[in-house]
Amino acid sequence: MLNYIIYRFFQLIPLLIVISILTFIIIELPPGDYLTAYITRLEQSGTRLDEATISRLVQEYGLDKPLYWRYLWWMWKILRWGDFGRSFDWGKPVSEVIGDRLLLTMVISTASLLFVWATAIPIGIYAATHQYSPGDYFFTFLGFIGMSVPGFLLALVLMYLAITRLGFSATGLFSPEYADAPWSFAKVMDMLKRMWLPVIIIGISGTAGLIRVMRGTLLDELRKPYVTTARAKGVSERKLLFKYPVRIAINPMISTIGWLLPSLVSGEGITSIVLNLPTCGPVLLKALMSQDMYLAGSFVMILSTLTVIGTLLSDILLAAVDPRIRYGAAGR
Repeated sequence: MLNYIIYRFFQLIPLLIVISILTFIIIELPPGDYLTAYITRLEQSGTRLDEATISRLVQEYGLDKPLYWRYLWWMWKILRWGDFGRSFDWGKPVSEVIGDRLLLTMVISTASLLFVWATAIPIGIYAATHQYSPGDYFFTFLGFIGMSVPGFLLALVLMYLAITRLGFSATGLFSPEYADAPWSFAKVMDMLKRMWLPVIIIGISGTAGLIRVMRGTLLDELRKPYVTTARAKGVSERKLLFKYPVRIAINPMISTIGWLLPSLVSGEGITSIVLNLPTCGPVLLKALMSQDMYLAGSFVMILSTLTVIGTLLSDILLAAVDPRIRYGAAGR
């Protein structure tokens, strides 16, 4: 098992290098660059930059250097000083732009993840153990609705209900008096009071999908011979259910940790825009649209690294939960 973990860990290094190269190339693929788009916007508004200013900006942002040089310099600053570069659009270091947004995104997404798991697993178990019952049909219907309704549309509906029925605006993560205030206990409590809406909206689509996965996987396990044998030997239904079938049925959920970790950072971009949340999703979307290469590249690198780390963690957890995988890993 330990050899397997070490082997998988050293696989990450060349993989992350390839990901960083592809990330930088893809962001540079569209024609032009940020400075060209910026100058075009200024000219359309009636402002013209002289050649000396343009030349200074080109040198400042390193746009006069070849692509490979910009990539190597970017990676060197990340590895040497943890410096992800300077955002063109925001005019300040990438770390400052991400800053609080990264923390708020992870808080919201972690709460959404806990909501998804705490809701999907019990409902999936109930639906599988009460197959074709009225409750199973009800949760199946809700699951299909949750999977088919886009998050941003659900956000608009819940915003309308919050304003008309509860009498408060559901947009934003803070009340107006706390929006620009420094962090304090009162600001945290204000955030917790308003956080329930984005948590539910972001979590509903994931909950609906995992209910279907949990139900289907558990039904397959309950039909296997070892379950029939255990019942014939008089093992209680509750003990039988949670000792093996449920542990094996949650394997697909554990295997999706590789996707869940980057979602903690990116969140639901469109939903965040609709709800006016100060999270990373809208910033990433804006950076990609404006070709803010260092900001967009840093986001994509963070998401890719979290995906790789999440995949490693899911493999390790699967080996710990499922003896079949653990014995297979021990043979490596």
